[in-house]
Amino acid sequence: MADKTPLELFKQALTVTARAVAREPEVEVAWSADAPSAAGNNFRVPLPGRALPPEQATEARGFADSFALRLRHHNAGLHDRNAPSEPVARACYDAVEQVRYEALGANNFSGMRGNLDAAVELRTATDPITRAQGEGEVPLQTALALMLREALTGAPVPQRARAGVEMVREFIEARTGGDFEALALSIDNQKAFQSLALDMLQHLELTRPDDDGSADEDDGDEDEGQDEQQDEGEDQSDGNEPQTTEMAGEMAEGDGDSDSQTEMESSSDMAEGEQGEDGEEGMLPVRPNRPWTDIPNDFEYKYFTDRFDEVVEAPELCDSEELDRLRAYLDSQLTGLQSIVTRLANRLQRRLMAQQNRSWDFDQEEGLLDAARLARVVISPGQSLSYKVERDQEFKDTIVTLLIDNSGSMRGRPISIAAISADILARTLERCGVKTEILGFTTRAWKGGQSREAWLADGKPPHPGRLNDLRHIIYKKADEPWRRARRNLGLMMREGLLKENIDGEALLWAHQRLLGRTEDRRILMVISDGAPVDDSTLSVNNAGYLEQHLRRVIEWIEKSSPVQLAAIGIGHDVTRYYKKSVTIMDVEQLGGTIIEQLAGLFEVE
Repeated sequence: MADKTPLELFKQALTVTARAVAREPEVEVAWSADAPSAAGNNFRVPLPGRALPPEQATEARGFADSFALRLRHHNAGLHDRNAPSEPVARACYDAVEQVRYEALGANNFSGMRGNLDAAVELRTATDPITRAQGEGEVPLQTALALMLREALTGAPVPQRARAGVEMVREFIEARTGGDFEALALSIDNQKAFQSLALDMLQHLELTRPDDDGSADEDDGDEDEGQDEQQDEGEDQSDGNEPQTTEMAGEMAEGDGDSDSQTEMESSSDMAEGEQGEDGEEGMLPVRPNRPWTDIPNDFEYKYFTDRFDEVVEAPELCDSEELDRLRAYLDSQLTGLQSIVTRLANRLQRRLMAQQNRSWDFDQEEGLLDAARLARVVISPGQSLSYKVERDQEFKDTIVTLLIDNSGSMRGRPISIAAISADILARTLERCGVKTEILGFTTRAWKGGQSREAWLADGKPPHPGRLNDLRHIIYKKADEPWRRARRNLGLMMREGLLKENIDGEALLWAHQRLLGRTEDRRILMVISDGAPVDDSTLSVNNAGYLEQHLRRVIEWIEKSSPVQLAAIGIGHDVTRYYKKSVTIMDVEQLGGTIIEQLAGLFEVE
């Protein structure tokens, strides 16, 4: 061992410990500069510095311990089979299950408690709960998980999250009653714990009594097979993430809900020392959760200057070698998803191709003999023979634009889901003869960039309007084959790309590009995780400035434009903005929700 570095020795120790905790000899631990993750028996934990700072080493141990405890105590099939379908309820359901198996480790292994506490601190560091200004901005799944952890292990709520938890503590305690105590008594029995957790979600009015879960039939069969292979006395896992289904966990390369995923991504940046403009923890924007409000009739949107805005093609933002590396990273997340990708592509292709299939005109005087109507002639010989004529069904020439939110709050699992969604849909639509354009939108800088500097130099005139430098990215042009543009999608995985988002102007940009196309049917699909946020703009205009503009743009497109508009919410409900929208928490939901949504847009008018 003399030739091994301290980092290599530490990884070896982590691997041995994880195998012992999980009771699985095939466990392998590797470092990750990205979000911590687990795929089957393969764990990827945060990369500490070369000097192994104690706090970073403890964080790495915490994630390895959490993944190992999941393998030992978590039955993925049982968990997924009864999972609620409503996104917020599902996020809470996943979060409390993670609390359960981590509490088993914290309560049974004194040395593990500190490690798990460090992992929780790291996950909480950039969770929206730390920035919540009101009860409506507190993510319920985070608050519920921290309160349940407090009840099961006695560990206090992390200091950064206490204010957010206190905003909703009374609400949660008033509805859950004795649920926490009951869950504590069932902590070592996943099935009983799951039943009590579902009851608690009903008490919180997140589910209805008739909500039977969201697992589809295909996954249900797989889960049953997994259950049969597991010992009766001990629940084990096939490696799925606690907050998602198995394949989504592999895709997302992460642990925890979407907000937690963002936290870990940011914290991994800190481990690498990538702070400042491209990865500063405090720069992550807050997603407001404001109710629908009437837009003032006199509302006018403007920008202070557009001199520093840019429309740029993906290859211009990094060199070819890095682009290849980023695409390889994205492909690694698709490795465990091949069955889902194939199933999704086939199902969507069947739906679209079915609308292009030929149809028949019946009861014609000439053409092909209609054998199905021969019985009429046999019964009544006086009737004439019936013929049918085959004709092609009209299928409009179509283009689909995928507009992807590239904001900081999409970091981690959400941006992975968005990139994989775009990759799958582009491939599938191309197979069906539908042209696809993939665009992204963000800003060039945090906190305003050169636009804000110009405003300051101009004496800070009041109400300047949009005050940041736009960056609109072209990942794939409509006429460009997918195989030529495929590596560009890896750019979304690049650190420092995702900053702030100004959705209204991005929609207008993508919409204008569609209007310049000659196709008969034009579809604009937005992939986002919520409201527009730009701290620089909102600090010098009214609080709803960007959101009001977004609503105006959406209303105009939906009512007056020939472009069909739809949206996919990644972990957040976007129905308060878009009439046609769906919300997905993981890639498996692509197989159902997005197929129906997209296929519906293709219906012949």
